[in-house]
Amino acid sequence: MARYILQELPDGLAEGKRVIYPKMQTYSMHDFDTVLKHMRVYGGSFSVGTMRGVIDALVQTMESWMPLGHTIKIDGLGVFSLSLGFDTSMASEKEIAKGKGKNGDNGKDVKTKYRHVCIKGINFKPDPELLKRLNDKTDFERADSKVKTAKKNELSREERIARAKAIMDKNGYMTLTDYAYATKLSRTAASLDLKSLVADPTTGITIRGSHSHKVWVKRVEV
Repeated sequence: MARYILQELPDGLAEGKRVIYPKMQTYSMHDFDTVLKHMRVYGGSFSVGTMRGVIDALVQTMESWMPLGHTIKIDGLGVFSLSLGFDTSMASEKEIAKGKGKNGDNGKDVKTKYRHVCIKGINFKPDPELLKRLNDKTDFERADSKVKTAKKNELSREERIARAKAIMDKNGYMTLTDYAYATKLSRTAASLDLKSLVADPTTGITIRGSHSHKVWVKRVEV
């Protein structure tokens, strides 16, 4: 039976409310060899070597076709797609001179910075039928009677906003992972914190995109 704990957000992120959410209790991570051993139970006459070869072929197919703009759909599992961003690990920004433009530059050269785009991650959207089957097979049991309170973040709201804007100044935008790493928050806590920051226009932070393509940028004053 699966077990969960109840986690409470720190006061600074819950806007004065007691926000509690369930969190899965995990015990280990199954590596590739362990996964193959488990698959052998359901693989019938397929050998471990055959299953390893099939998975290797799938990985190679993803490597070949996803960079060309294709998504990969595995029936019963879900859809994989690439997430792009600017590469900040290398000095790839170049200033080039543009000729006469259409934005009132009166024929003067305009310096425009171009950044190197790279793959930042892989988005995964699970098949709804997979989620349904998982829920049908799973009963959850509460692992601890106490509600665990997350460690209070050492950064003030103003400090978190400053770190967010520093990321935006450097990259032009900010991802949830960027913010969670910079503020040392969990992804759940970081997401809730960003939601409250976006709701307050005085922070100067807003959101662009949706779902797995969501990013946060500086609010443009009109």
